[in-house]
Amino acid sequence: MKMNKDNKKNMPNTPGEWITEIAEAYYDAYEAIPFGLLTGQKITEKELFHMSPHICLKFRGIERTKKNVNRATEAMLSSYVATEDQTYGILSNPYVSFAFGYLGSHFAMALLSEEKVAEIMEYIEEHHKELKTAIKQKINKKSV
Repeated sequence: MKMNKDNKKNMPNTPGEWITEIAEAYYDAYEAIPFGLLTGQKITEKELFHMSPHICLKFRGIERTKKNVNRATEAMLSSYVATEDQTYGILSNPYVSFAFGYLGSHFAMALLSEEKVAEIMEYIEEHHKELKTAIKQKINKKSV
């Protein structure tokens, strides 16, 4: 995996900081929604979690090679499928599912431990309204 040396240095340190970064990452994915129509794909917020591996690589400055994209995507999707039935619908929330994919991609790229992902996800599940507010503020601020 080819990474620049600063990709871990600029990562958030607290769950609250992760909410801020995830909101920014979500907005990055959100900006692609109108382009889906150009490719004949209707993209909704429910599908944005599929973009989380790409955004993870982008935000961490990791080269988006086929190998890196596949690694992040496969790990995110397998974790998503394995977790979906055990989470009592929490992954039906598009903001939480994006966060899960984004953090899972960090785990796949050995940027976060499984324990750290679980800790941050637990915080996000408990503060999902805070995540939603942060995302909506980004969308409203940048759409003006």
